[in-house]
Amino acid sequence: MINALFALAAGLIFGLGLIVAGMANPAKVIGFLDLAGSWDPSLAFVMAGAIAVAAPAFAFAKRRSRSLTGQPMRLPTARRIDRRLIGGSLLFGVGWGLAGICPGPALVLFGSGATKGLVFVAAMLGGMAIFELVQRQRNGSSRQ
Repeated sequence: MINALFALAAGLIFGLGLIVAGMANPAKVIGFLDLAGSWDPSLAFVMAGAIAVAAPAFAFAKRRSRSLTGQPMRLPTARRIDRRLIGGSLLFGVGWGLAGICPGPALVLFGSGATKGLVFVAAMLGGMAIFELVQRQRNGSSRQ
């Protein structure tokens, strides 16, 4: 139960931060991505601030075997750059540029009932389902 409360608090703080920073506003995000037009650099400060907060937190977390709530630490260990990573990164970037939102802000927009958020989350869930189906099919065909 305590973990669920921490997760809820973290999610609410994250969502509030996205709203305050303007990252839940697709027009602001597209203005940041529009380097050749009327570029809005303000989100670069948001990203720099996020890195400044996250870097020491990750350094602290790497030295621990358990979280502050007693759960085992599960930090990513993969270091390999492969086609799947590059392809997924490209797909994420193109989607971010076209929609002006990424998954975190999309959930904020979804929670507010905004149509763009509803469509984005539906498409995201559809993409995740297709990925799972393809993975299952690949894993099933590689066993034969």
